[in-house]
Amino acid sequence: MPEARVHAAKAFVRAHHYSGSWPAVRFAYGLYDITAHPTAELVGVLALGIPTQVAVLTSVFRELTPYTDSLELNRLVLRDEVPANAETWFQAAAFRLAAARGVRGVVAYSDPEPRTRLTAHGPELVFPGHYGTIYQAKGMEYLGKTPPRNVVLLPDGSVLHGRVLSKVRNDERGRGGVERRLVALGARAREGGEPGGPWLEEALHTVGARAVRHGGKHRYAAYVGPRVRRRLAVTSYPYPKADQGGAAV
Repeated sequence: MPEARVHAAKAFVRAHHYSGSWPAVRFAYGLYDITAHPTAELVGVLALGIPTQVAVLTSVFRELTPYTDSLELNRLVLRDEVPANAETWFQAAAFRLAAARGVRGVVAYSDPEPRTRLTAHGPELVFPGHYGTIYQAKGMEYLGKTPPRNVVLLPDGSVLHGRVLSKVRNDERGRGGVERRLVALGARAREGGEPGGPWLEEALHTVGARAVRHGGKHRYAAYVGPRVRRRLAVTSYPYPKADQGGAAV
């Protein structure tokens, strides 16, 4: 994707995805409305990239090289006005393009837990939760739910995961995006040379972050590319339904 389109994809995801963030992406694909005038309009983005832990990939695709042959579907967002059937078409097209670049396995997650943000008028729903209808329509295998865990919820409805927080505490590469998000929410800017741990605790308190218990995400996986019969390295299960957590998305 040309540099200008990469910037457009980042801006689109940050504006329309409930997380408000752009993850570690290797390949990004855009869906355009070519009937828009005077030029085609970006109405969707699908991104494949690097998960927070390599085991996300190696536990499912043991024979594939992680980050090269296997990736995580870490963003999929479309404008509300895009017809529902476009999601499945877009995902299939993106998988074909990724397979042409050597990708052979994809892991995807759906989050069934609703998210709200705090406003002057009270909580406002920003994400209803979903259980992965689009992944089911694509025929991806369902691998069950991830274990429950504690997460840090920000007032805007976005989540800071443990791995992200540890980057700030330990002054690791990639912490800048988290710090900028907290400053944008009202935290003071971190001073040069200031230890990450104490600053983070102060920043979380200042912005009104709170720890919540997350019940786990639904996990899906699929081989892509040449039609070779292969089995995943983990057990698959019947698809979850709406009454098992999440909206029909």
